[in-house]
Amino acid sequence: MAREPVTRALLDLLGSGAAGQPAILAPDRPPVSYAALRANVTALAAQLQALGLTRGDRVAMALPNGPEMAITFLAVATAATAAPLNPKYRQEEFAFYYEDTRARALIVAPGALPEARAAMRPDMLLIEVETLADGTVAFHAGPSPTPGITLDVARPDDVAMILHTSGTTSRPKRVPIRHRNLATSTANIAATYQLGPADRALCVMPLFHIHGIVASLLSTLASGGTVICPPGFDALKFWQWVEAFRPTWYSAVPTMHQALLARAERNLAAIQAHRFRFIRSSSAPLPPVVMERMEAVFGAPVLESYGMTEASHQMTSNPLPPAPRKAGSVGIGFGVDVGIMDETGRLLAPGTKGEVVVRGGNVVDGYENNPEANAAAFVDGWFRTGDQGYLDDDGYLVLTGRIKELINRGGEKISPLEIDDVLLRHPAVAEALAFAVPHPTLGEEVHAAVVLKAEATERDLRDHCARALADFKVPRRIHVLEALPRGATGKLQRITMARTLGLAE
Repeated sequence: MAREPVTRALLDLLGSGAAGQPAILAPDRPPVSYAALRANVTALAAQLQALGLTRGDRVAMALPNGPEMAITFLAVATAATAAPLNPKYRQEEFAFYYEDTRARALIVAPGALPEARAAMRPDMLLIEVETLADGTVAFHAGPSPTPGITLDVARPDDVAMILHTSGTTSRPKRVPIRHRNLATSTANIAATYQLGPADRALCVMPLFHIHGIVASLLSTLASGGTVICPPGFDALKFWQWVEAFRPTWYSAVPTMHQALLARAERNLAAIQAHRFRFIRSSSAPLPPVVMERMEAVFGAPVLESYGMTEASHQMTSNPLPPAPRKAGSVGIGFGVDVGIMDETGRLLAPGTKGEVVVRGGNVVDGYENNPEANAAAFVDGWFRTGDQGYLDDDGYLVLTGRIKELINRGGEKISPLEIDDVLLRHPAVAEALAFAVPHPTLGEEVHAAVVLKAEATERDLRDHCARALADFKVPRRIHVLEALPRGATGKLQRITMARTLGLAE
């Protein structure tokens, strides 16, 4: 059952850690203790308000991963509303997000991101972040702060951050995430994995994305643990960071896990010397074969979870041992109610496929200024996820694909995830992505794209699929590529694949 919302704000969550305990660690940086973090966040938040920014004002942030981004996010959310942006955006993209969020300021590193600066409106305030010798940060802005301002700390019902949906097939929707949503989600995650002060999370997800912000950063700080903040994911340096900082867990998308698996033989000594308490996977489907290989190589339970921006990240997860974890399932709801609904809004019995719906204190109240989207997505207290799946007899959720990504071949609804997993079991396949291509009579046909690690012909791969799949599920074409297209967080871009390859209008 969904728990009552946790009515706390982000600044309250920083009270969990002991004063002298390291809150943030990073390569080539001094540790930042909880006492230093609390003082730094409070001082920066007060400075922002002295510059004229108030609760509810949107502040765009375009910073690389690292302690600066983590501390800046906490300060901005405490004083105003954070709008984290991907630093790799182009000028036109920055301009869109500034306008769409009504951003009043931009925070960047000194001298960095000319395109982000060029996109600023004349009325926006520019703030630069400086890292101090003790590992904390300082803000520098043109105007002189108003003296004597008393910090007006964000309340649980205030919007802590504004994010956007991916906008793969339509204009991105604004998702206002309140402090109470984040507090509830971090409490759910901490309970799922029994996080505590002894835990250290290696944060390799980008901190402009809900996965990195909530799972790696906030849930760790809320449970009094330590966040390790390297400058983003790097498969070449990952095990160096593990040896240096001894993390107990990390959370990542499947493509990151696969990159680590690909280099595992070169890092066997480090892998064997350091066993994680658990490894978490989220934000994209984890093929069962990848989970099996990870557990065999890394010697730790791999727990697949299921999250969305609209649910402040986590909705379900496979539990820690000794409870069962099921390959191909995203687990059970922790502090969240999960159901399966048909098109009429009727909840369905276990084993019946339908749209996955959730409700709980982590779920946002609705999209911002978008009544049509809200009417479609929020029904009788439930949020419609847009994913198809079913609950098994034990209450574990099995996803069969995004409803928009299911392949409708002559009326047969085919899950591309099933095809991905079969292709990945071929010894020559490193990566695989099944997708729909328009067809004049069937409506859609099944294609797939692969990246190879050894020689194999298209016939070899189709024959392999034919041994495991019904004929109508076997890809009619398999495209061999140098790399699969990915989004900013490493998520594979299935829904646009046919267009990317010039196979659709």
